[in-house]
Amino acid sequence: MAPKQRLPCRRLLFLAAAVACSMLAGGAAASMLETLGVRRHGGSPRHNATRQHGGRGASARSGMASCNMFQGSWVYDESLPMYDTASCPFVEAEFDCQKYGRPDKQYLKYRWRPTSCELPRFNGLDFLSKWRGKKILFVGDSISLNQWESLACMLHAASSRTTYSRSTPLSTVTFQDYGVSVAYYRSTYLVDIVDQSIGRVLKLDSISGDAWLGADMLIFNTWHWWTHTGRDQPWDYVQDGAQVMKDMDRLTAFSKGMLTWSRWVDSNVDTSKTRVYFQGISPTHYNGADWGEGSRSCAQQTQPVAGSAYSAGPVPAQSAVRNAIGGMSKPVFLLDITLMSQLRRDGHPSAYSGGHPGNDCSHWCLAGVPDAWNQILWEQCQAR
Repeated sequence: MAPKQRLPCRRLLFLAAAVACSMLAGGAAASMLETLGVRRHGGSPRHNATRQHGGRGASARSGMASCNMFQGSWVYDESLPMYDTASCPFVEAEFDCQKYGRPDKQYLKYRWRPTSCELPRFNGLDFLSKWRGKKILFVGDSISLNQWESLACMLHAASSRTTYSRSTPLSTVTFQDYGVSVAYYRSTYLVDIVDQSIGRVLKLDSISGDAWLGADMLIFNTWHWWTHTGRDQPWDYVQDGAQVMKDMDRLTAFSKGMLTWSRWVDSNVDTSKTRVYFQGISPTHYNGADWGEGSRSCAQQTQPVAGSAYSAGPVPAQSAVRNAIGGMSKPVFLLDITLMSQLRRDGHPSAYSGGHPGNDCSHWCLAGVPDAWNQILWEQCQAR
């Protein structure tokens, strides 16, 4: 666990994040983050998305620096969900659990409540108004797809006039009345996979990310595919510098890939114009021993894990993410969603995943857990 930081440092980091988001939404070109001297953003989870809720004035946020939005518990809320997937044209089969026969609905009714603050209800019209004319881009694997579809549905519930294009690697929803585009670019590893004479090579030191530049907000994600093996592995060799190998320790490879990503952001992204996030590690629920239930999986789970602690503890990949972000020269903000998602053993499609066979305890039903990720994402950009 990262050591606690002194309160003045947390407040400075939060102020930097808040001013940056405010300036981006308003179209300012200069970075107040640099003016304040904040050059990196890693380490303790309290460095990420700290704010006090319950009102939009400055006085209501006087305690914002003490709120860790990623520490809390799930509470039942009859007013949820925020949207009906039957009315959202962007949700595909693998996430639409109700459409494909999930018999219970209680999983739709849980709201994330941080321990020391209260998240206001998401306001889609407010989001669209403040990001008018802007471009939001999710870059990553199918967990990014999960979050992108969630945000698109949350905004569609507020403003349904859209254009929608779906292709590989780029898919986009544009909210016509506001000129806001919310897009997804599929890049499972962020680093490159290149076809060569020996086969498909995963290059740990190479990123081709020109298509990601120019967005006003970038939300990156990777990890889900780094542990895939056999026929599910989309590469034949892995290259680290000049060394080409048949395989290597996957956590080590992920750590090297994350460092390559961090250097790419530092070298290529203008953070005076683009707000950059990394979505933390999304957990799986295949092993009930992780939450104290022996051999059970996510199948037929109908309630979250009670309380604010998860017996299995952190996921090792979290350290690789924090190390990469902590060494960056530019401000990148971590959506540290691991613990809050670990508590949602009930939130996966399991057997109710459209035409996808098996028991899916990796992705998330929509509506569901990714809605809370997006609510926190938005709350980071609400502070003034």
